[in-house]
Amino acid sequence: MIPHDYKQFYSEQSFKQKLQQFAKTAGLQVAYAALLLFYLMKEPSVSVKAKVTIAAALGYFILPTDAIPDLAPLVGFSDDLGVLIFALSQISNNITPEVQHKAKNQLRAWFKEFDEAKLDEINSKIF
Repeated sequence: MIPHDYKQFYSEQSFKQKLQQFAKTAGLQVAYAALLLFYLMKEPSVSVKAKVTIAAALGYFILPTDAIPDLAPLVGFSDDLGVLIFALSQISNNITPEVQHKAKNQLRAWFKEFDEAKLDEINSKIF
């Protein structure tokens, strides 16, 4: 389970700053998972309990001191991805095609073109 202590580190502004700064370094899959959670947080139909899970996972992502430093080449965001996927798998019933579409549109703005199969890998771990 995601420690709920991390939820105190989540704010929309800090999330946007970190993801915009590190989207390409973190990679497509981390960015997609984080964006799914971000857009779920904004959905009024998502329960408070699910939003606590989202805030904890995104708080962990934002927190500068985590298990593997984010600046480490190749593996720096692997722990973040694990936490994000775990959170998504716990609240997967809230993920709508609209939320997925919003996340993909933002990815297109950052990455221009990307391999959709990489997103399918994430979806297969979530659903």
